[in-house]
Amino acid sequence: MAVKIKLKRLGKIRSPHYRIVVADSRTRRDGRAIEEIGLYHPVQNPSRIEVDSERAQYWLSVGAQPTEPVLAILKLTGDWQKHKGLPAPAPLLVAEPKANKRAAFDEFAKALEGGEPKGEAITPKAKKSDKKADEAADTSASAAESTEA
Repeated sequence: MAVKIKLKRLGKIRSPHYRIVVADSRTRRDGRAIEEIGLYHPVQNPSRIEVDSERAQYWLSVGAQPTEPVLAILKLTGDWQKHKGLPAPAPLLVAEPKANKRAAFDEFAKALEGGEPKGEAITPKAKKSDKKADEAADTSASAAESTEA
């Protein structure tokens, strides 16, 4: 039985992601796999590549043949060079961890607390006398409009 290391496509129409799998060469692209040894997400920036190096080395040592795309991925991760006994490539780019939104919010809130005492509203409350004057002005204006018509 000829064994291949190939990509198994998953995801939606315009957002593909792949699993790096070991499968019989006669199975279809997304068919049954013997083992999954990694991930490849090309849409992310930088691309997310994760390969279980130990399992990849095992399958390469027992004669599994990588397809061209998988060979390129194995060369990027350094697994192919390790299998062939060549010097390792430069390390891969890794995406920066996402900032914690809660921590950013807390920092912003602390900055605001320094200027104003805690617990007070940011906008000043309208006084009752101002409300009564506004209501009286509104009612007199509406009464004037109704008499004009």
